[in-house]
Amino acid sequence: MRAPPEEGPVLACEGLCVSYFTRAGEIPAVVDFDLRIAPGEAVGLVGESGCGKSTVALAIMRYLGRAGRIVAGRIRFRGRDLVPLGERELRRIRGARIGMIYQEPMASLNPSMKIGAQLLEVPLCHRNLRRGEARERALEMLARVGLPDTRRIFGSYPHQLSGGQQQRVVIAMALLADPDLLLLDEPTTALDVTIEAGILDLVGDISARFGTALLYISHNLGLIRRTCDRVAVMYAGEVVEEGGVEEVFGAMRHPYTQGLFDAVPLPGSDRATRPLRPIPGRLPLPQERPRGCVFGPRCAHFRAGICDRRQRMEALTGGRLQRVRCARHGEIRRPPRGRSTGPPEAREPGAVMLEVRGLDKEYAVGDGPFTLFTGDGRRRIRANRKLDLLAREGETLAIVGESGCGKSTFAKVLVGLEPATAGRIRFEGREVAAAPVEKRERELVARLQMIFQNPFETLNPSLTVGAQIARVVRKFGLARGREEVRRRVFELLELVKLPREFFWRRPRQLSGGQKQRIGIARAFAGDPKLVVADEPVSALDVSVQAAVVELLTDIQRRRRTTLLFISHDLSLVRYLADRVVVMYLGRIVEQGTAEAVFTPPYHPYTEALLSAVPVADPAVVTRRIILEGELPSALEPPSGCPFHTRCPRKAGALCEEREPPEQRFGADHRIACHLPAEELARGATVFRDAGLPGFP
Repeated sequence: MRAPPEEGPVLACEGLCVSYFTRAGEIPAVVDFDLRIAPGEAVGLVGESGCGKSTVALAIMRYLGRAGRIVAGRIRFRGRDLVPLGERELRRIRGARIGMIYQEPMASLNPSMKIGAQLLEVPLCHRNLRRGEARERALEMLARVGLPDTRRIFGSYPHQLSGGQQQRVVIAMALLADPDLLLLDEPTTALDVTIEAGILDLVGDISARFGTALLYISHNLGLIRRTCDRVAVMYAGEVVEEGGVEEVFGAMRHPYTQGLFDAVPLPGSDRATRPLRPIPGRLPLPQERPRGCVFGPRCAHFRAGICDRRQRMEALTGGRLQRVRCARHGEIRRPPRGRSTGPPEAREPGAVMLEVRGLDKEYAVGDGPFTLFTGDGRRRIRANRKLDLLAREGETLAIVGESGCGKSTFAKVLVGLEPATAGRIRFEGREVAAAPVEKRERELVARLQMIFQNPFETLNPSLTVGAQIARVVRKFGLARGREEVRRRVFELLELVKLPREFFWRRPRQLSGGQKQRIGIARAFAGDPKLVVADEPVSALDVSVQAAVVELLTDIQRRRRTTLLFISHDLSLVRYLADRVVVMYLGRIVEQGTAEAVFTPPYHPYTEALLSAVPVADPAVVTRRIILEGELPSALEPPSGCPFHTRCPRKAGALCEEREPPEQRFGADHRIACHLPAEELARGATVFRDAGLPGFP
């Protein structure tokens, strides 16, 4: 049992300053940071990468490494200053009373140890439980974070789990000791929205039950609004605005906070009514901070003589528990939000570019290093089943669904990385379903390209940017001779809005957004007619994400390229897509125009996906629908409707025994469901926004 709660805040950072000491000298990473968290309270820390959020968390844990040092201020945990403590005293606090969940789960898991052995270390070391009690507690926690077949997970190695399962194991490990303070650094980045919603509810329940204080670090503003009581917005190592979440998000005063919101797509908005606006410029390097307002060089409200002086945090008047670091905050108001008027700007539909009919993709699998044979054949996973879809020239077709639903498998088959098992894929009239990429004509490969999710792993670190793009240009025969190739590379750099100087840079000299722009330049080097974008912006900050999305849509609009956009970010899908395909367990359960899919009637699965989306705007009310259980195994899919094991609107034995029929709603909206059309049509909208009269 946990000890009775102590009086006062769990955590109090007072004037905290953190620097890194390198050969170039002292580099200040966090400046004059103040923060208090009470028992049971959740506080969010938001801002772009490099603003100092993770440094704050590492300073609290005293994990700054040899180069990092706390140069000023105090960190009081339960009234005790952690700064002067030695390593032995800190080990008694870390893990037991202060827990941390990192963004990358493999940074916390030992690849050579089974999951069970790693979980047992926590209650054995920090709670002095007997081994049997520790085992039962660990299995119980695995179940509470939504992992099925907990005994199999317990006996598995980390590499035998998916990224989402690894992250849930890390969350279970942090919760096992019942910490007084839990630091969560982008804890749900690798998770689907449905799993994310369940995990956030679990952490919130534990906080309410035990009085655990929570510090959420995230660039997901919707997540912060859903989980936190207060929020602190960081920029260049300083807090520039803080207060209650509803107060700050509802009436933000600092231009940087406003800039973050303008870069985030909101429900009911689209490219026509509310285009995303990235924050101009870039975050200054720690050693290059301006003398006055640190946001001044990027701020549209900058005034010489006012903003070039050192800014202090000021409390707002009128009884608002909100503080802001801006000399002109009384004059600055965020302009009214755009009103939704329906779908994105009308564009003439082009010719059919991609036609998929009855596509199946199966994999033979085994339980060991060799494929397992059972009876007269192999065990098989049907990753894609009877897929039917169309994509037209200049159109953006989004494919959404949870991890394991078959989105990326379809993308691999389309670009030739995997052959189809059955069915047809016709691209520009040519059959490509069974043609591997190495056997496709060079011109076909050039016209069907892919942008990958992780920009950090798609570039060769030993080659310059120019050399990597030039290789693609030569490969597709688009230019000959050194000067002609270089001229073509310069044109591609200009296309993605990067200066020519980047020709000579190496990947390590680029930011995440710049690397993704290089990936886009390579994809468009062959003048493709169809580009598959597999989660192309999920690893980027919201402002960089907005810039890359606008760049991608601008290139698509000018070149009439068909874009196949794979994502789990449904707000971004609503903003970007012309048409949407919703997949579940390898099948299409709903498809249609973006306007039709995002308004009733919904397939019950689509409804649950939309309900799980965290929304940053306080004016938006979301109807919550909680899915029980996890995506079933594709190796042993349920009979009948594949969604019946989790469906909150299940219609009895009919759903368990028979595959659902496809029902049509309008000219281009299809739902595969047993529920009568009249019942589906009576469904209520998931989002309600009192602030926008045109919002459903």
